[in-house]
Amino acid sequence: MALIMDINTVLSALANPVRLDIVCWLKEPERHFQPQKEMAPPGGICVSHIREKTGLSQPTISLYLSTLSRAGLVSSQRVGQWTYYRYEHDVAEAFLSGLGERLSRR
Repeated sequence: MALIMDINTVLSALANPVRLDIVCWLKEPERHFQPQKEMAPPGGICVSHIREKTGLSQPTISLYLSTLSRAGLVSSQRVGQWTYYRYEHDVAEAFLSGLGERLSRR
């Protein structure tokens, strides 16, 4: 799978401290969230648990998760009536590598 990612889109997504927190939490879900239901995809955290942890409204969390998803940092999977989000390690690694290369050329 080829990773297509715009460094500026990722930087913009991570510029918001709550979105950055969400990415950090999803990177280590077992550390930051209680175990999910058996039907949850591996590494997936229900959006309602993310909302509870932030204390923000559902529309705000949906917007934040959409921004992170467009940046490729998280992916979602719907299971029944629940949506689970998980951290996309490969995209994050590609971002860090690309950022490092870009900085070294300056």
